[in-house]
Amino acid sequence: MSTSQVTTLTGLSAAELPAAAELAARFPLTSNPAPASDADVDTVMGSLSFGVAFTDHMVRARWTPARGWHEHRTESFGPLTLSPAAAVLHYGQEIFEGLKAYRHADGSVWTFRPGFNAARFNASARRLAMPELPEEDFVASLAALTAVDARWVPSVPGSSLYLRPFMIATEPFLGVRSAHELEYLLIASPVGPYFTHGFQPVSIWVAQDYHRVGPGGMGAAKTGGNYAASLLPQQEAYDKGFEQVCFLDAATGTHLEELGGMNVFVVDADGTVRTPALTGTILEGGTRAAILQLLRDAGRTVREETIELATLLEEIRSGEVAETFACGTAAVITPIGRLAGEGFDVTVADGRPGAVTTELYTTLTDIQYGRREDPHSWMYRLV
Repeated sequence: MSTSQVTTLTGLSAAELPAAAELAARFPLTSNPAPASDADVDTVMGSLSFGVAFTDHMVRARWTPARGWHEHRTESFGPLTLSPAAAVLHYGQEIFEGLKAYRHADGSVWTFRPGFNAARFNASARRLAMPELPEEDFVASLAALTAVDARWVPSVPGSSLYLRPFMIATEPFLGVRSAHELEYLLIASPVGPYFTHGFQPVSIWVAQDYHRVGPGGMGAAKTGGNYAASLLPQQEAYDKGFEQVCFLDAATGTHLEELGGMNVFVVDADGTVRTPALTGTILEGGTRAAILQLLRDAGRTVREETIELATLLEEIRSGEVAETFACGTAAVITPIGRLAGEGFDVTVADGRPGAVTTELYTTLTDIQYGRREDPHSWMYRLV
C-alpha cells in the first residue's frame, strides 16, 4: 500500500472543541483536603522519571445501561474500592489512552491532538464491548484535571504531565459477558523523558518466538492484554542487553509490525519513508499519523506497506536503508541504532541519529512545546 491511508481515527480538531474552561465544568471538583506540599512537588520535579509520582486529583465517571454515563466528578487521587469479583480482574475488560500536557514558555498548558485520542479510546471501547465516552467528555476530563493540578505540569526541557485516561469493568460477576457497570478514570503523572538517555539511538531485539497479537484479535485496540503479551519478550530483550522488543506478524512471522508500545519507521537512502501498513493488528498511533503528515508537508515520498524483516536487513547492510526510528506518545521519536534477533545483528547508520529522524523530532517537539507554528491546529490549550 502506498501513499496515504484514510483512517477513521480523525477525532475532533482543536478548532472544533469548546474552550477548556467550558468543558472542565462537566467534571465538578471536590478538592483534595490534603494536597501535596509545595516542597513535595518540588522534590518530584527535581527528579522526574516516568509514571511513578501522581498529582493530587483524579477524574471519574460511572456507566450503567439504565443511566448511561453519570456521576462525573473530579476528586482526590486515591485507592479504588473494587469488588474482588469485578469483571476487569477476571476477563481483562479494560482500555486506556496516553497523552501529555506541555508547559509553554508563557506558562500556558497545552495538549496534542486530544480529539485523536478520544476517537481511538472509543474505537478501543467498541472492540472490547464497552460503552463509548462522548469525545467532548473525554477532552473535558483532561481540562478538569489539568486545571486543578496545573502546578504539577513541569517546565524543565523534555518534561510534561503524562495523562492516563482509562475505563474498567467494575461489575462484580463471574459470567463471561460484557459488564453492565463500568467506570472511566483519569490520572496524571509529571514525567521526564521516557528513555533516560534522551534522544539517542536504542537497540531493538526482534522477537521471533512471541507475537503481540494475531489477525482478528485486539491489536488495533489500546488494551492492557496486548501489553501484557509483550512483557515476557520485553524482559528477555532486557536480559540480552536490548532496550526494546519488536514484534513480527503472527500470520507469517516475517513482517515487521510494531514495538511493545511504539510504531516503526524506515528511512531509505533516497529519502523515501516507509512504515508498516495498518492491517488491524497494529495500533494506530497519533504520533505516527502526525509524522506522516509532516513528511508529506515536506514533500517526501511516504509509503505505508508491508516491510519484510529479511529484506530490511539486506537493505540496512547494503546502505539502501539509512535510518530507522520508533515513535509514540511516551518517547515521541526515538532513533533505532541496532536491530538484532536470532541469527542477525545489524547497526543502522553507524548507530547515530539520522538527519530525517532528527528533523522530525525537532519539528514535532517544537510544535508540542509552542516553539514553532502549529499549521494543523494539533495543539489544544488546557490552561
